[in-house]
Amino acid sequence: MTSFKNDKNTRTTGRPTLNEVARLAGVSPITASRALRGISSVATELAEKVRKAADELNYVVNPAARALASAQSHSVVVLVPSLSNLLFIDTLEAIHSVLRPKGFEVLIGNFHYSRDEEENLLRNYMSYQPRGLLLTGFDRSESSRRMIENSNVPCVYMMELDAAAGLNCVGFSQIKAGETAAHHLISRGRRRLAYIGAQLDQRTLLRGEGYRLALQQAGLYNPDLEMLTPRPSSVGLGGEMFLQLLANHPQVDAIFFGNDDLAQGALLEAARIGIKIPEQIAILGFNDLPSSEFMVPRLSSIRTPREAIGRHAAEQMLTLMAGNRVANPVQDMGFDLMVREST
Repeated sequence: MTSFKNDKNTRTTGRPTLNEVARLAGVSPITASRALRGISSVATELAEKVRKAADELNYVVNPAARALASAQSHSVVVLVPSLSNLLFIDTLEAIHSVLRPKGFEVLIGNFHYSRDEEENLLRNYMSYQPRGLLLTGFDRSESSRRMIENSNVPCVYMMELDAAAGLNCVGFSQIKAGETAAHHLISRGRRRLAYIGAQLDQRTLLRGEGYRLALQQAGLYNPDLEMLTPRPSSVGLGGEMFLQLLANHPQVDAIFFGNDDLAQGALLEAARIGIKIPEQIAILGFNDLPSSEFMVPRLSSIRTPREAIGRHAAEQMLTLMAGNRVANPVQDMGFDLMVREST
C-alpha cells in the first residue's frame, strides 16, 4: 500500500519552500519572509543569513502563493503611459525607494497612452490582489473607473490634481504651467506665439489649454499657430514640426513645446538652417529633461517635480494601506520655470 504524507514544509513540485529557507537560516518563517521582502526592520545579520540560505536552496518567491496564504499580496501596481520618457522613470525610481524598504513589491505596467491597454493591465493585475494602485492622471475608460471603484483597493493618482473629485492625488496644475509659459514669453516681448504638442495625452492638452487662455487674455492668441499631433513625442518630430510651422508662418517669434524632446529637435534644426535662437525665435520646453541645460543654446524649460511626485504618492499609499486617512489628499507639488539662453 502506498501512503501519502502531507508535509506543509515541502511542495509537490520539489521546489524549495520558505520554511526550508527559514530552517537553514535559523530564523522563523515570518523573519525569513520579511528579510526576502527587504523590510528594513530585520537585522542586517539575519537578513544576510536568509539571503544566503535562499541562494543556497535556489529559492524563488511565489507571490501568488504568498497572497493566498495571507489573504492579501504585498504588491503595489503602478501604471504609467511610457517607459521611454524620463519623467516617468524618475517617478518610478522614487516610488520604488519608498515602497521597497517597507516590504512591498512594485508591479509596473506601461499602457502606451492607450485607454484599452490600461484597462487590460488593470484587469490582469487585479488578479494579483494588489494592496494599492498608483495611476497616472484621470483620463481612462469607464470600465477602468468602475473596476477601480469596485475593487476597494486604495488608489493614488499622479501628475494631475482634482480637488473636487474627492480623490487622493499628487501632482501640479498643468493649466497653470501652460499659463506660466505664455506669461514668460510675453514678458520677453514676443507677440506671435505658437504651441507645438505631440502625443496628446490629457496633460499635453491641459498645458496647451493654459497657454491658450493666457494668450487670449493678452489678445495674442492665433489658432493658426497651434500645432498638435497624436504622434509620439521625439527629437526628430520636434525638428520636423518646427520646420513645418516656419514654412507656413515665418513670422512666429516664440514657440512653447509640450515636451523638451520636441524643443530640443527645434533647436537642432534652427542651428542647421541658420535661425538665431532666441534673437529670431524664443523656444521654451516642458519637463526640463537633464540634457536640456546642455543644449546650444541652453534650453529654457518648465521643470516638473517628477521625483517628488513619486515619493509623495508612495507615502500617501503607505498611509492608505495602513488603513488611515491622508491628511492632505490633494498635494500640489508645483513646478519651476528654468530660464536659460533659448528665451
